[in-house]
Amino acid sequence: MKTRIKEYRKELKMTQEELAEAVEVTRQTIIALEQGRYNPSLILAYRITKALKRGYIEEVFELEDIEL
Repeated sequence: MKTRIKEYRKELKMTQEELAEAVEVTRQTIIALEQGRYNPSLILAYRITKALKRGYIEEVFELEDIEL
């Protein structure tokens, strides 16, 4: 899954550690998310979206790449 986490995080001048603390995960989880190696739960995606001050999950996560 592609994300725009890194882009939005940098716009807010937020470190990976700060984002991790805000959404209650490890920095390694943020790294994996930014690299597209981990798909978050819906709750985590929501928390990240709010922490990055975005209105919609689709702004942060490209959902069309998910196979159903």
